[in-house]
Amino acid sequence: MGLFSGQFANVVEWQEFRDDMLFWKWSNKEIKKGSRLIIRPGQDAVFLYNGKVEGLFRDDGSYDIESQIIPFLSTLKGFKFGFNSGLRAEVLFINTKEVLVKWGTKNPVLIPAPGLPGGMPIRSFGTFSCKVADYDVFIERIAGIRQQYMVEEVKERITSMLDQLLMKWISREGKDMFNLQVNADQIGRGIQEDLDMEMLKIGISITSFAISSFNYPEEVQKMAEKAAAQSMIGDVGRFQQVAMGESMASGRGGGTASDMAGIAMGLSMGQQMAAQMQQNQSAPSRQTAGGGTAPNFCPDCGTKTNGANFCPNCGKKLV
Repeated sequence: MGLFSGQFANVVEWQEFRDDMLFWKWSNKEIKKGSRLIIRPGQDAVFLYNGKVEGLFRDDGSYDIESQIIPFLSTLKGFKFGFNSGLRAEVLFINTKEVLVKWGTKNPVLIPAPGLPGGMPIRSFGTFSCKVADYDVFIERIAGIRQQYMVEEVKERITSMLDQLLMKWISREGKDMFNLQVNADQIGRGIQEDLDMEMLKIGISITSFAISSFNYPEEVQKMAEKAAAQSMIGDVGRFQQVAMGESMASGRGGGTASDMAGIAMGLSMGQQMAAQMQQNQSAPSRQTAGGGTAPNFCPDCGTKTNGANFCPNCGKKLV
């Protein structure tokens, strides 16, 4: 039983294919006679023998290793399976998909800014895409000594370089320090070029790099929002009208809009009362025959006189 136990055929495959993994190695197993290789969509299979690349297979499908794979291997074309021996080789499955990764600065990046000796602390967030581009370099630098390689490890490499690259390209392309989003596309393209050049050293290409947002300190953000609000409103009077309109439309009390509406209405009522008092004081009085002036209201009881010489209420002589 033990003599023939090693003769069972293998299925060489990356069964648990994962998008967050750039490669997985089928290794430390002996490929037996009758074994098959299965390549799924989004995968390439690389045969390694004694650490050397023997063949690369890209087309997905199921292949008989003895008749369809070995004849194409560089130094193993004449390999024959023995009665109780197999082929000790490794098969490296590479994820050929372009992977999208979210990134963000771990700490605020201090960007040089006029009037700020320590720089402007800015955080940034976005996405980048990567894929394995150079198999020979990737195998030599990464896959040759690893069992697998995760996208998260690529992200860690990228993040470790981001602070310096953001400082470089914001200083070069960030013409308006308080509105960096306008130049986000140019800044992102510059960072992508530098990252791609650096990551190709391990066989990985950065195919895109996008900046979704720049986050300023809270105090700076509030100032920017206030400046934007003032530029939209135009003047204080217009702001009062807008605030009053919002309050009346919502029917709610409290809050900034309601408070401003109340102030505006109070000022308006006060102005109207003052105008009315001024108008009453300046109203013409009736001239009497004796040359005296009859008041419009009794100075004692305040009753309206209607032009009489005596108060119709208390009888006081008015002229």
